[in-house]
Parts: sequence; C-alpha cells; structure tokens
Amino acid sequence: MNTAFTLLGLDESLVNALELQAIVKPTAIQEQAIPFILAARDVLGQSETGTGKTLAYLLPIFQKVDPLKRETQAMILTPTHELAIQIQREIETLSKDSGLGITSTAIIGNVNISRQIEKLKQKQHIIVGSSGRILELIQKKKIIAQTIKTIVLDEADRLLDENNASLVKSVIKTTLSRTQILLFSATLSQTTFQRASTILKNPEVIRVTDKIMIAPTVEHMFFVAEQRDKIEVLRKLIRMLIPTRALVFINRSEEIENTVEKLEYHGLEAEGIYGSANKIERKKAMDDFRRGKSTLLVASDIAARGLDIKGITHVFNLDLPEDPQLYLHRVGRTGRAGKSGIAISIVNVKEVSFLKKLESAFEITISPKEMYRGIIADVKKKSQNKG
Repeated sequence: MNTAFTLLGLDESLVNALELQAIVKPTAIQEQAIPFILAARDVLGQSETGTGKTLAYLLPIFQKVDPLKRETQAMILTPTHELAIQIQREIETLSKDSGLGITSTAIIGNVNISRQIEKLKQKQHIIVGSSGRILELIQKKKIIAQTIKTIVLDEADRLLDENNASLVKSVIKTTLSRTQILLFSATLSQTTFQRASTILKNPEVIRVTDKIMIAPTVEHMFFVAEQRDKIEVLRKLIRMLIPTRALVFINRSEEIENTVEKLEYHGLEAEGIYGSANKIERKKAMDDFRRGKSTLLVASDIAARGLDIKGITHVFNLDLPEDPQLYLHRVGRTGRAGKSGIAISIVNVKEVSFLKKLESAFEITISPKEMYRGIIADVKKKSQNKG
C-alpha cells in the first residue's frame, strides 16, 4: 500500500513501524527533510517544538544504516542528557517495530565510562549523546569516527552556542570530510546560521514556518503577584487546578533545588532537573514525573530543551523567559496533538508589559486572572480599584 511515507522513499518495514505508533501522515518537516537526507545531502532544518524533527532524521538514518556491518554508522549529538535518553528510546522503539535490528547506545557524561566502553565493544550502529563524552571516547579510540556516515546536531542552536560549539566542531573534525551533517532546531538565529555554514557542505535549508505560532489549543493567562509571593500563588493555583502533570519554569538553574524544596514544604509532589544533579538523580526525577509519581517538574529553559513528555496539562512560568522565543519552547510542552493545555504566568507589576510583547509576537491573548473564593476568575475593573 502506498502511504505518504512510502512516497517519500521509505522502506515498508519503517512505514509498518510507524503504523504501529499510529503515525500515518508525515509532518511538514518530515515531508521536506526525508528525501534530501536519503539523497545524502547536508540539511539545516528549522521547525517548531513538537513537529516530529526526531523522526525526520531517524527514519532516513535507519534506512541508510547497514545492519550487517558491525560498525558505528551514525552519531546524534544532544545538549542535554534527558534529550539523549529520549532519542535513544525512540531508536529502540523504531528498531523493535521495524524488525531491522539496528542497535544503539546513549553516551553521556557523569556516567561510569567503563560501562559505556563495554557497550561500545558491541559496535552499536547509532551513538547518541553529549559531545564532551563522545569526544573523550573517540580520543581513547573506543569510538571509531571514520565509519560514521551521518552526524546529527539535535537542538543545533544550543550545540552551536559559545559554550558548546568548539566541542561539537572537534567531534565533527574526527570524522571523514564526506560525512553527512544534519542540523535541526526549533529556532535558528543569525549567529547559529553563520556557525552552521562553517560545518555544512552546500546544505538544503528547510524552514517550515518563517513565523512560528503557538498551538491554538493552549489557553494563556497570568496572575499578578509580588515577587516574594509567587511561590504562594503557585501553591494555591496547583491546589485549585489539580494538574495531572505540570512543568514549572524558572530562569536560573541554581534556583531549581530551592524552588523544589519550597513546593515540597507545602506538601506538593515536585521534582527538579538541574545541571548539578548526577545522572541517577536526573533519571529518577524524569521517571517519577513520567509515571505520575510527582505532579510537578521544575526546570530552567536549558534543562528542559527538547524534552518530550506526554500528557503535560499545565505550564507555569514562575519567571518570565528572557527571550520571547523561549516562551514558545515552554508552552509548546502542552496542548500537543490537538489536546488542550493551559499556560500560566505569575508576574509582578513590572513584568506585565513583557506579556504584551508575547501577545504581539505570537498573536495570542494572555488573559489577566485572579483567584476569587476558590475559583479562577476574570479580573474585573472594580476589583483592580480596590487597593
């Protein structure tokens, strides 16, 4: 049967694997990127959060990998451990459902390196992980970079920022010059574009939408509070709304642990993901949140990049993002696949003007609300005048 995915040039085994996940129609980024990747072109792809970028590169990589060759043929670099684990899960599912027997492993920092070396002895077809640890293992000759035919930079804007670009380029330099390079990102600044152009060879640039919009299924609202009262307002809102699964965003990673402690003090089940936590702690936090053991996950924009957790009903902004594009990343975690979601910002008086910028940038309405007798109500002018 000719499906839309078959017409893109994908094998029947992969099409059948997608059908097992109830995926029958490619998204715009998949439709445009897959043929170019299959044709061995370098690709720079920009598409908003939640539009299927991971499958846009995984599907053609699976088709190009030769499962009979026991060698590493593709490498996927990510800016966070959580994103690496998430992609690894997708690879495992696709391998199992397609029956292709393609093997993979996640290679991330702050983990026992000897165990990773043991896994690498099995000559995994795909390696996914952090550029620092991967480079270390290449230098130790535990990863043979010369057999790699495709490198992916997932969340390329993060991987090519000032903190990561030199490491990423060092990894790329260990591979052959003809290696295919694929860059995918939800946002693409001029700086990222310029840095990308130094490592790509005559790339196909794909921008699915010049103006990135927020899903219409997300309702936006805000509550005004003094800075010192924000946690208390959050606590009351959570008691009132009883979210199934909610993300709480703050700007500074070093404040995550403190915020989690305050929420737990009020009897709320919260976890945090932050850079200083070790891999086991971060994995436990993510697993508890996914399984519903904890309702709240506190994160910074850096920690939460690329996370794809199903069933997030609410996103709370305890701090407003410093860049309007980050608001898009945050609220893109809810209201997915046609389901409704609620994005709530808790702001002080000075921050209200920034909300107007967000409304203008994304053509949305962020409604002022208040808590009144145990319910959330529209702000009435007379209540605003009550001192």
